[in-house]
Amino acid sequence: MNIEVEDFDFTPETTIIRGFWLDLGSSMEKDSGWKRIEWLRENRLEQVSEKRPETGTLYRNPADGKLWLYSLVAPHMRDGGPPMLELIDREKALELFGEVD
Repeated sequence: MNIEVEDFDFTPETTIIRGFWLDLGSSMEKDSGWKRIEWLRENRLEQVSEKRPETGTLYRNPADGKLWLYSLVAPHMRDGGPPMLELIDREKALELFGEVD
């Protein structure tokens, strides 16, 4: 798959990205939102804190300092189900993870 950076990178309007399963009949595949989340975690975000799976993982975008919560929307599903990446403020990060560096 040939990915263009501008297709997957953050935009000023990005506040939430959700991944979904695509049912292709004989198989299930990750949708573009899921692939975008994976790309952003690998290429743009730095992990700040991790708690229990139900709390999620806190990431920071070093380019602008914004905080992002990575969570699995259906932790009861195999592999935790589809992911979600949500922009959160510092107060929410402190509530979920305690001290934020």
